[in-house]
Amino acid sequence: MHLLQQILFAAIAVFAIGLFTKNILQIRRNILLGKDEDLSDNKSLRWKNLLLLAFGQKKMFRNPLVAVMHFVIYAGFIIINIEVLEIVLDGILGTHRLFFPTLGSFYTFLINFFEILAVGVIIVCAVFLIRRNIIKLKRFINKDLNGWPRSDANYILITEIILMLLFLKMNGLDRAIQLSGAEHYYNTGNFIISGMLAPIYKNMFSTSTLIIFERTCWWLHIIGILAFLNYLPYSKHLHIMLAFPNAYYARLEVKGKMDNMKSVQNEVIYAMQPELAPTNADTQPIKFGSKDVFDLSWKSLLDAYSCTECGRCSAACPANQTGKLLSPRKIMMDTRDRLEAVGKNINQNKTFTDDGRNLFNHITVEELRACTTCNACVEECPVSISPLSIILEMRRSLIMEDSNAPQEWNVMFGNVENNFAPWKFSPDERDKWTEEIS
Repeated sequence: MHLLQQILFAAIAVFAIGLFTKNILQIRRNILLGKDEDLSDNKSLRWKNLLLLAFGQKKMFRNPLVAVMHFVIYAGFIIINIEVLEIVLDGILGTHRLFFPTLGSFYTFLINFFEILAVGVIIVCAVFLIRRNIIKLKRFINKDLNGWPRSDANYILITEIILMLLFLKMNGLDRAIQLSGAEHYYNTGNFIISGMLAPIYKNMFSTSTLIIFERTCWWLHIIGILAFLNYLPYSKHLHIMLAFPNAYYARLEVKGKMDNMKSVQNEVIYAMQPELAPTNADTQPIKFGSKDVFDLSWKSLLDAYSCTECGRCSAACPANQTGKLLSPRKIMMDTRDRLEAVGKNINQNKTFTDDGRNLFNHITVEELRACTTCNACVEECPVSISPLSIILEMRRSLIMEDSNAPQEWNVMFGNVENNFAPWKFSPDERDKWTEEIS
């Protein structure tokens, strides 16, 4: 019987991990569809960003109460799942509480610590569910989240509550079986939370029934974790993995610095100093800006997958707060949707086949025009995402590829082209005002 369970467990684990690996590799392939960008400089600062922003959640602590609650979930997810290692080894080896004989009383201390964290996770998840569905904070009821994104957030919170309850239930039943003196169940000592229910379980059920219940909770707990693992690639919760590389590869330039195209800069220089222009070289760039995900940097595509959909960017966006159509959160979600569609196209056709669509089928011109390039969205993002980079690249495509700009902008562009300044004055007349004061 034990051998059959080991084989069944190994088969489930191999299938789940294999499926997860396949999905993660597809996401990696999708991200690498973007244009190359070298973000390997200043490694010490990058490691600092990873530690402070991803591990330490530095930006979250601008709101200390929410930050502490989020940290409880984060710590619970990371630390409690150390316990999963023991469950996996128990499942493969057919053992029970494999680490107890080695760790002794320290093992009981660890489980007690995990149980306290589990209760904390349950409480915080319940609070977050209330904030989203009863209090209905403004950034959680925005139309950006209509449909699947809103359900996704609730599913994640409910799943975490269920997994923590199963963990506590499993421990309580295990302790009850220990008190019954069952063979192969080590006497670990009492558990701080679940141990309070152990005497009740012992008095209510026979040892054989307790073992059935405990094994059922054990199987549900580990299968739930493996299922949750495979849910991540389809969920906003993928950020719990991608936040780390995204923080490490964050752009280190001063906030607000725009990435100018060298070829365009050269054209301006050649217009002002024609003698510098090359005589027999084609300096015309092939493409300006980004019309589709292939034209964006791989970092912008990593940003799209790393988005937590928390809405802090949109809450800080002055355009969004004054009723404009722009929502930086939606920019990231739409980019991810388009990238996912491209990925499915590649899966079906082995290579990308033109589907007649691009980013502009997801993101409207009105949204792009509303951006003031103030960088508030970039500054607020907890995981170093830059919606502004995507907005600027798409606006560059609109203007330089499609000549699509408001009339006021076209007047300014014409003045810059003809007069080398935004104003409608000839360069020769630019100092005429001095004559009036002489």
